[in-house]
Formats: sequence, C-alpha cells, structure tokens
Amino acid sequence: MVEAAVVGQRDATYGEQVVAFVVPRETQPPRADLVEALLAHCRTRLARFKVPAHLGVIDQMPKNAIGKISKQELREVDF
Repeated sequence: MVEAAVVGQRDATYGEQVVAFVVPRETQPPRADLVEALLAHCRTRLARFKVPAHLGVIDQMPKNAIGKISKQELREVDF
C-alpha cells in the first residue's frame, strides 16, 4: 500500500461503522483481489467489530491544505 486511512461512517443500523480506504501501489493485484485479501487479513488479526465494513480502493487520498489526509471527505464517500 502507498497510503491507508480508516474512518467511522454513519450507519442507520449501528450508528457508526468502520470504513477503510487504501491507495495501492501500481504493482498490487487487481482491485477485487486486493480488497478480499486485505479484508481476509483484517479478519484474522482484528476483533470482529474492528474489521472494516467496507474497504474502498481509491487512486489518491483527499488532502487538506497542509497535506494531511482529509478524513472528513472520506467520511462522506458513499458505498
């Protein structure tokens, strides 16, 4: 991975859910395979409530004026 970020996103059922975003290297496997591999990795190492409900593969992270990842913009992404 080049970059990764995890945010909480509003959910009608649970109030909030864990959502992860990654920017892959160009040499990573195709997106569908990458998503499943990352989620499988999370399932074996994290408590169930910490495993992302969704994992988005994006081309670049949104950044604010000083170059930090804009988690607010990531929270607004629809799946």
